[in-house]
Amino acid sequence: MEPGYTVFPARTDVSLDADWENPVWQDAITVVLRHFHRASSEHRPEVQAKLLYTADALYLRFHVSDRYVICRHVNFQDGVYEDSCVEFFVEPRPGRGYFNFEINCGGTLLLYYIEDSTRTSDGFARFTKVAAERGQQVEIRHSLPKVVLPERTEPVDWEVGCKIPLSVLEAYVGSLGNLPGQVWRANFYKCADGSSHPHWASWAPIGEELNFHQPRFFAPLRFVRQSIS
Repeated sequence: MEPGYTVFPARTDVSLDADWENPVWQDAITVVLRHFHRASSEHRPEVQAKLLYTADALYLRFHVSDRYVICRHVNFQDGVYEDSCVEFFVEPRPGRGYFNFEINCGGTLLLYYIEDSTRTSDGFARFTKVAAERGQQVEIRHSLPKVVLPERTEPVDWEVGCKIPLSVLEAYVGSLGNLPGQVWRANFYKCADGSSHPHWASWAPIGEELNFHQPRFFAPLRFVRQSIS
């Protein structure tokens, strides 16, 4: 079977304010983003991610042990990838496009629905910028201030968590139904394009091209019915 990630259901209500080791996350498998693109600087932050689901939402969590942390962008749909940033790209339906949840360490979100990721002068061949009223439905928690300036060169751990209502995805791909038994495709990323030590890390490898927008490299997300134990 192709390698991938098993998404377990949450046993209780998920609080984004709960810390990384809180029992509410006990059933979530932790992945480490080990694949750094060769264009990266020598800085290799340790990046972990995990995911749970409920009947109406996905819950995503990142933990980053970092340096050279910077955060300038504060408005929805700003270029947060230039900051210290974590990302979750997810394709709920094969061939129906994917969503790029890009969140900087200050909690600012960039979110598109991309149906054709071929690069063009204005972004992509076919994409929709998710409207602000839908973006506001994505609940985000972050451990660092909204702005981090000047860049913090000393070691620092930071976290980002978010709740993604399924209704946000369904507005573009249609009804998703019951998640248990479904297989989606996705990837987890970390970047900091505009830092003094830029780097690009992924969970599933992305090949030679420095481009996270390659859905052919996404790996399976398998939703199961029962928790680990």
